[in-house]
Amino acid sequence: MENENKYVGMWVTADGYIRHELLPGGRYDEARGKKQSAYQGSYTITGDHIDYKDDTGFTADGDFRDGILYHAGMILYREEKK
Repeated sequence: MENENKYVGMWVTADGYIRHELLPGGRYDEARGKKQSAYQGSYTITGDHIDYKDDTGFTADGDFRDGILYHAGMILYREEKK
């Protein structure tokens, strides 16, 4: 749970097109472009590794390194709260 809390929040690609919101409790909501909630599902974090499973059953994973999320060929940066 501690690692999950460390990474909860919004993660976005540099161009802002992909937005992963990691929610408390192991759920996520992904927006793509103007499409909000394009994908939703659950995630688990082990150390600095994240495993995703969307609500259709599709799975993917990624790794957090130096404050950056590397996921499925994408690079996502934490969006700072305003």
